[in-house]
Amino acid sequence: MEINTQRTMRKIFYLIPILSIALAGYGQTAEEFVDRGDAKALLEDYRGAIGDYTKAIEINPKDEEAYLFRGLAKASLEDYRGAIADFTKVIEINPKNANAYYYYGIANYRLQDYWGAITNFTKAIEINPNEAEIFYSRGNTKYFLEDYSGAIADFSKAIELIPDYTDAYYNRGRSKSAIGNYTGAISDYTKATEIDPNNVNAFLYRGLTKVVLHDDRGAIADFSKVIEFDPMNKDAYYYRGMAKIAIGLIDSGCWDLSKAGEMGYSEAYEVIKNVCN
Repeated sequence: MEINTQRTMRKIFYLIPILSIALAGYGQTAEEFVDRGDAKALLEDYRGAIGDYTKAIEINPKDEEAYLFRGLAKASLEDYRGAIADFTKVIEINPKNANAYYYYGIANYRLQDYWGAITNFTKAIEINPNEAEIFYSRGNTKYFLEDYSGAIADFSKAIELIPDYTDAYYNRGRSKSAIGNYTGAISDYTKATEIDPNNVNAFLYRGLTKVVLHDDRGAIADFSKVIEFDPMNKDAYYYRGMAKIAIGLIDSGCWDLSKAGEMGYSEAYEVIKNVCN
């Protein structure tokens, strides 16, 4: 799973009006330092942003926004333990701050504390049960822990809240496939490609699932779509080659395997040695 704290932080900052502020530090309020930190964070100057948020905190030690955004800036610099310290401070100031629990969970995940992540995501959901991304993030963490049924439930809730949540369909498909619900997985991958026709992973995994169901021709079509979008995708060449060989297209399949091998898929040469020579 990939949770992009930088992308999420930008989304939050985008909602905050950036005020015109004085460049001089004299007489500035905590709010002005927070605003200046927000502006720097938008420019990806996270160290500068941290400095301004710290000044805001010095002026107002109870400024939960300054702690929250400083934590996000630290997370963008991969200082997850520092971020956790700030999110913890937010929770001390305001135990009902769902965002603090959510980003605490993301930091837990980055530190491979997956159960801690689930605990914090769950707390965030208790406070704010209408945020799809929290369910999605908890679902991804459950998937990593092989709690596929739990992951499916969370991805389904995210889809309920945002019906065109492409990544939730894709990851629910992977979860369904993991418990042997291949037909359901294909349905979710298909929905993901309908929402985002350029979703390479959805086409790739739908193709792999079709292989399991012995729909080799359907799989070939999906792998070809992947190659159309990503001509250097060695997995797509390898699996398309295997699917072609399965239906008797030996020469074409061997060409695909050779292409995969050239790209670094070493297993392809073993198949070529046994089938193509």
